Amino acid sequence: MALKTCCCCIPLKEGTITIGILGIILSVINIITLFTTNIRNRIILIEYLDKSVVVIILTINLIMTILISTLLIIGAIKRNIYLMLPWVILGIMCVVGLVGSVLYTVIMLYIQSKVLDGSLYLLFGILAIVIYLYIWGVVYSYFQEVRLTKNDGKMGPYGKPYYYRRP
Repeated sequence: MALKTCCCCIPLKEGTITIGILGIILSVINIITLFTTNIRNRIILIEYLDKSVVVIILTINLIMTILISTLLIIGAIKRNIYLMLPWVILGIMCVVGLVGSVLYTVIMLYIQSKVLDGSLYLLFGILAIVIYLYIWGVVYSYFQEVRLTKNDGKMGPYGKPYYYRRP
């Protein structure tokens, strides 16, 4: 079921652009935090690597997120599905990764008899998954809207109307 608006009152295009901008802002904040604080980042697969290696891997990931969010913004403005597609694909992959991460962490906390921590992590993890799914749904709905508009014959494959002629 396609969404018609973002947050019940914002058009999908503006919601998609806002989501792209927020993705860039949060990634920049996260990069700054990585380099200015002494937080130990624990990740399942790379938990035993040196802290500097983990910071480099996470920074590359965040730079890619900035790039893909920039493509999302440009794609939403120009109504180009090919520029929005990387974010749509990455978004659903992140949801799957988030579900796996929440399940793994909750199970490990329960195994360690940290029931309260596990329950709180499960609660906030489910909340994060629902929010991320909604954000992805907004972008995907706009992606589908643009794609269907182009397929109706109103737009050419590159976002220009079929009757468009160069001056």
